[in-house]
Amino acid sequence: MKFSLDDSLGFILGRTALKMKNSFNQALKPHDITVEQWGLLNRLWEKDGVSQKELAEKSCKDQPNITRILDKLEEKGLIRREPDPDDRRAFLVYLTGEGQALKNKLVPIAHQTLERALTGISAEETDRLKVLLNKIFHNLD
Repeated sequence: MKFSLDDSLGFILGRTALKMKNSFNQALKPHDITVEQWGLLNRLWEKDGVSQKELAEKSCKDQPNITRILDKLEEKGLIRREPDPDDRRAFLVYLTGEGQALKNKLVPIAHQTLERALTGISAEETDRLKVLLNKIFHNLD
């Protein structure tokens, strides 16, 4: 059976994701934020005061990675962790004022990066691509 890596959907998705990640990392660099940190900040902008477990689930990352990323964000003064009053073993994660203020700086950068990546692709094509990629994601559950 013949298999061409260059024609493989997995290979194409992987290299595209890597290129998008690297491009966004470069755009975020002046703000001393990584794509991984951006992802958690973004989830906290959606809903502040969530558990590390919830952040891990919503970000598709494992607990050790979440802890490491949160440690960095805490060192930078962008988040704070407080004990969960309902679970002594858990912490809730909150944005600081500085972490909240970054939203106005970083969201436009995200939009610019996506616009560049989607040059020549219509809104309808983009919507269809999202639907198809989400189908693939759910098929693999």
